[in-house]
Amino acid sequence: MDVIEAIQSRKSVRAFKTDPVPREVLQAIMEAALRAPSWANTQPWEFAIVGGEVMKKLSAALVDKASSGAMPNPDIPMPSFEGAYRERMQSTGMRLFQEVGIVRDDSEARLNWMLSMTRFFDAPNAVIVYMEASLGEWSLIDIGLTLENLMLAAWHYGVGTCPEAAAVLYPEVLRSLLEIPESKRIILGLAVGYPDFSSPVMKFRTERESMEALVVWHGLD
Repeated sequence: MDVIEAIQSRKSVRAFKTDPVPREVLQAIMEAALRAPSWANTQPWEFAIVGGEVMKKLSAALVDKASSGAMPNPDIPMPSFEGAYRERMQSTGMRLFQEVGIVRDDSEARLNWMLSMTRFFDAPNAVIVYMEASLGEWSLIDIGLTLENLMLAAWHYGVGTCPEAAAVLYPEVLRSLLEIPESKRIILGLAVGYPDFSSPVMKFRTERESMEALVVWHGLD
């Protein structure tokens, strides 16, 4: 699979087979991820790769925390969107719920969906990315670059991913189970595993705005 094919075909995966991803495949994916560019080659990213019994404990602990009604306290504050950005977000959420059969007033189904995100959509593996808390916004950009490398490399190997803010809503759980120091800022989690293409949710694909709406050309015919 070449890079353009990977970019065009990759999607967020929300249904996984139970088969764990072999360590050698995860290592190949991470080797590609670590080739991402960064400001002056600072390479601010750090990763925890999770599987096996630790994955089960992590998923269970996050679900327990979310089910308890505890207020989320992520290291990166949740964003608030307005205008076109909010419209895109709402449209995507409505289309996704329609695909999986969740109606607007079904609060129990919505809660179960939220908990499924918290447990990484039952993926057999996960990646948690973090960095030194003293680093700033440019390092966050660098981490975005390495995560794109990671997701495209995973797709090349037939492995699906889903970047998830829900995975890092309770950083104290992650720090406890994964021994991540308080000096680190936990950025994002990714569900990782082989896609279950038989699941209805795998039919869902997000839309993109047209090039005409987002790109301005200067000095070019």
